[in-house]
Amino acid sequence: MVLIKEFRIVLPCSVEEYQVGQLYSVAEASKNETGGGEGIEVLKNEPYEKEGEKGQYTHKIYHLKSKVPGFVKMFAPEGSLIFHEKAWNAFPYCRTIVTNEYMKDDFFIKIETWHKPDMGTQENVHCLDPNIWKSVDVVDIDIADRSQVEPADYKEKEDPAIFQSLKTKRGPLGPNWKKELANSEDCPHMCAYKLVTIKFKWWGLQNKVESFIQKQEKRIFTNFHRQLFCWIDDWVDLTMEDIRRMEDKTQRELEAMRKSGAIRGTSAADQ
Repeated sequence: MVLIKEFRIVLPCSVEEYQVGQLYSVAEASKNETGGGEGIEVLKNEPYEKEGEKGQYTHKIYHLKSKVPGFVKMFAPEGSLIFHEKAWNAFPYCRTIVTNEYMKDDFFIKIETWHKPDMGTQENVHCLDPNIWKSVDVVDIDIADRSQVEPADYKEKEDPAIFQSLKTKRGPLGPNWKKELANSEDCPHMCAYKLVTIKFKWWGLQNKVESFIQKQEKRIFTNFHRQLFCWIDDWVDLTMEDIRRMEDKTQRELEAMRKSGAIRGTSAADQ
């Protein structure tokens, strides 16, 4: 038994712009989650080609001891709260698999994303079997809706309802921004369709942990895309060559940050 949800995030940028913005924001957000012996360790970041699919492959390790709920720590042995993330970015399609060596086949998180130039109106964009699609919970994330943000996560400088881009003049996003965007000929738009499949097979904890992880994924997607839009002036002029240089630099910085400083970022204790 697995839990599947599809998150839809509409953004006031083009699919091509998002490719750069996403990579820039992943690098920046990684720094905010790393320090004090925890955070993100990048093992590989290299091009790949497999069965006609081409893109960028990354392998990261997440050291997350303080970022899981207390009810998991009670059962999890020392050293087991280390997760491997392998991602194949064949943009506009991306696939990410998260595993844990301790739980082996009893745990995985799979995130499959299609980036489409629409307003999030496509049904079953991942072409699931109709019987499976019927059971998928579709969740719309509005990056400008403050009520979707955890109070502990809110930052005024990362609020799309307040922010206006100096370079693109996009924003602030009002209450009807999606309707206005759909009718606009001046501003591009797109939707990230994120299909999240979770398996956590542990007697007595399965439903609770699967629900917790889905809640955390929604929280991460919401915060990340609010940041991505509010950081647009930092990334909109960058090229893919700029991004690759930045990723190399970030990889070195993360290694230094993880070994020193204080624990940072999204903590399960906030839940």
